[in-house]
Amino acid sequence: MEAGQKPKHTEEALEHVPGAERSARIDAWWWLLILVIGAAIVLITTMPDPYLNILQFVSDGLGVTVLVTAVSFILVLILGVIGGLGRLAKNRIIYFISTLYVEVVRGIPLLVQLIWWYFAFPVVIQQLGILLKIQALADFQANPIAMAILGLVFCYGAYMSEIYRAGIQSIPKGQMEAARSLGMSYFQAMRHIILPQAIRVVLPPMGNEFIALLKDSSLVSVVAVADMTRRGREFMSTHFNPIEVWTLVALLYLVLTLFSARMVTWIEKKSRIER
Repeated sequence: MEAGQKPKHTEEALEHVPGAERSARIDAWWWLLILVIGAAIVLITTMPDPYLNILQFVSDGLGVTVLVTAVSFILVLILGVIGGLGRLAKNRIIYFISTLYVEVVRGIPLLVQLIWWYFAFPVVIQQLGILLKIQALADFQANPIAMAILGLVFCYGAYMSEIYRAGIQSIPKGQMEAARSLGMSYFQAMRHIILPQAIRVVLPPMGNEFIALLKDSSLVSVVAVADMTRRGREFMSTHFNPIEVWTLVALLYLVLTLFSARMVTWIEKKSRIER
């Protein structure tokens, strides 16, 4: 046996210890995250001009990106549950409204939706205020961050609805029948029996949606939100150094997405261990 090599029987024994099996050990892809962070640190420390200046300039935009993504995703989860249950409802009206929402929203590009919410929606509210003679509505002014979050939630809620619907339908019908036979109502059975199991099933696609939302949050820069992308564009237009600006911005986005992916993987592993 070579020096430093673990005995084969030790590896086999570890597979039977909860939390010690290969799938539950440290994700090797953390090293890629460390490498990317290291690359960013090297650029900033060795060439503070311009990389440190760029980081300081876009740092507030980084906070806006994280805020918009986090708030949007929480609301997307809530809207997704409502839409998913609506897609499974026996009531034809609820089913029709939920299905219409999913089909229409998925057919319109996210960028177009963001532009509509920021430029068109306030005009609709103002005209409604004039029609109803409500001054507060007639004077309505759109908040860029609020409209950006609304657009992201409205769009991603449709995709999340389908994820929840698929997850709920993957649970055997006998689970619902058993819950109802114990005297639970439909909503009690959904809350205590079906949804907890469905959430474990949909964790991987939910994680993918979060990462996609994080990347697509860069689109809010077109509707006056000072996120990381917009701040990078402002710095570039002033200093005319696109290579340095977008290299650092790309590294920052990569750090966020890699970290999010690793956290999603960790949550999935913990969920499998508890089964």
